[in-house]
Amino acid sequence: MEGPLPFATLLVVRGDIFKAENMAQAPTQAGMSLQHSKCVKYAVNGEVLARQGAMIAFRGNLGFEVKSQGVGNFLKRAVTGEGVSLMSVRGQGEVWFASGAADCFILDIEPNDALSINGRNVLCFDPSLRYDIQMVRGAGMFGGGLFNCVFTGQGRLAIVSEGAPIVIPVSPQAPVCVDTDAVVGWSSSLQTTIQKNQSLKSMLRGGSGELFQLALQGQGFVIVQPSEGKPAPAQQSSGGGLLGSVLSG
Repeated sequence: MEGPLPFATLLVVRGDIFKAENMAQAPTQAGMSLQHSKCVKYAVNGEVLARQGAMIAFRGNLGFEVKSQGVGNFLKRAVTGEGVSLMSVRGQGEVWFASGAADCFILDIEPNDALSINGRNVLCFDPSLRYDIQMVRGAGMFGGGLFNCVFTGQGRLAIVSEGAPIVIPVSPQAPVCVDTDAVVGWSSSLQTTIQKNQSLKSMLRGGSGELFQLALQGQGFVIVQPSEGKPAPAQQSSGGGLLGSVLSG
């Protein structure tokens, strides 16, 4: 039986799929970069943290393991269903991350920055960043509260958005309200409250159904996606959404 064809022979195949932007290139430095708008490439020389299930390909000497999030974060996630399940990728090589063909963006976080990000929108991040599950301020009206992932420190964070995101500036003169299912993240310094704009009776009579909104005040920005996210199966939690099973419980 004949062996596999050499790679040089395969290059005889022609087509737009072989355009330069689609071809994997050798890394020039360690760290993350955009392979293209739907995929993040990370050249690993040590470790990278990523959402479990986000890896789509890798090459090199790499090992994958479930990342411990510490007792505090584990208990918060177990009680609330919020946060993000992480994996650690260690070694030397290259790994590609993506999530349902969503748009990918890389954020540079500086020491004085603090970003609150919806767990379902986290893709991967440098191990130099600190990650914590924190209660959204002003959300105490919901039993145990609402929780989001807060990133601090210095490093790079890759997030995803279902469609092109909208970054809305927030100022004391111009507060912003967003759909809790569409919000991706916001400056952690902003003050947050939950607003109820419509009665349940109105919703049942044919209203918009946007029962709760997250109101943000202060100086900073909020990121929203043009989608309310994929609904979670009835037996599972929201996987990082703000309201999650609060309304269905």
